[in-house]
Amino acid sequence: MTRSRRVTQVCAAVRKGTTSSGSPATGLRRRGGASVVPQPQKHCPNVDVRKGTTSSGSPATGLRRWGGASVVPQPQKLCPNVDVRKGTTSVVPQVALNERNGALAPAGCLRNGHRANHFRFLTRALPFVLLLFVPSLPAQDATFHIDAKLVSVFVNVTDRNGAIVGALTRDDFTITEDGRPQQIAIFERQSELPLNLTLAIDTSGSVRKDMTEEADAARRFVHAILRPQDQMSVLQFATEVSELTPFTNKIAVIDRSLARLHGDFATALYDAIYLGSERLGPKKGRKVLIVVSDGDDTAKSTTYAQALEQALRNEVMIYTIIDVPIEASAGRDLGGEHALITLAEQTGGKSFYVSSGGLDKAFAQVSDDLRTQYLLGYYPHHQEPGRNFHRLQVTVPRAASQDFNIRHKTGYYADSPVKAN
Repeated sequence: MTRSRRVTQVCAAVRKGTTSSGSPATGLRRRGGASVVPQPQKHCPNVDVRKGTTSSGSPATGLRRWGGASVVPQPQKLCPNVDVRKGTTSVVPQVALNERNGALAPAGCLRNGHRANHFRFLTRALPFVLLLFVPSLPAQDATFHIDAKLVSVFVNVTDRNGAIVGALTRDDFTITEDGRPQQIAIFERQSELPLNLTLAIDTSGSVRKDMTEEADAARRFVHAILRPQDQMSVLQFATEVSELTPFTNKIAVIDRSLARLHGDFATALYDAIYLGSERLGPKKGRKVLIVVSDGDDTAKSTTYAQALEQALRNEVMIYTIIDVPIEASAGRDLGGEHALITLAEQTGGKSFYVSSGGLDKAFAQVSDDLRTQYLLGYYPHHQEPGRNFHRLQVTVPRAASQDFNIRHKTGYYADSPVKAN
């Protein structure tokens, strides 16, 4: 009997519900009015579904009707030795390696050239098809960290008569670091940055007679200059340095601290500058130390060089109000006065003598100077390696050097971060 005739007989038997021997077909069930043969059972590894018989001549199970056509099911997981595509019962692995492209494919497909080519096409195209269904993710902004410190330089400009020059622009200034030109990134005519002030008052024996006047003048200065965003602390120094009030913007608290000034014999001037600069260091904004003294340092625990370095490291501007008790040179510490002047110049501040206008005039000059500062900011580039201290120079090229007096700090230390107490 030919193969096609035998398959026809098997299909007819299935439709009638009988086998070739006349016995009813087993495992048939009704679905939508058609007889459906269930899937192959897991213990039937020798089914020849194309011929319609098993090796023992019994009718094949696993055929089902779908849309009027007989469909051959795929090999089941628990029947690994059935090659349903070839209709044989030889032992064939269910998955084999495609030797051409290294992809995994069913063994039956590899034995049929057409199906194998079709499978290889799908295998190669699958990754690109899957990409169409992957939801697009929002782009993430890249973050770059630049290890560059903004250098802020506060600048005061006066003409040859001492009058403040306040109408300059960014283009009027040039700034160099260690002789290398820098690009100005920030420019402000009148800085709105918070003002952090420390008022250090000498209460030693040499200026004791002026203590009440100093307190009254300082009180008027505080009322005139302090804004809501500003803060002030008060130090007194004689044999030791004492903090009368920590940083606050409450004027009443500052007034009460100024009322507690008391004298002693020695003068720890450089200790006061060192400690005042250290406590100003962690503050944000402008940092200003105002020192009222005659310049005589008798404590000798901190040197001039140490006090200056601490001020520069903490970016503190020092303003000195020199109160000379005796006009005659024989009773004055000229070296101490010169030290106060130099400290102010090196840090970008200014020194004032108490003259006929008294302390009120000196404090008013300090206030005017702080209100008319230019702020220049830049990010250093082309720095000379190995330098601990970087020297700064600010100029106004369009003016002759004798026309303007330009004040700013002489440089900054780049090796040590400021530490909070």
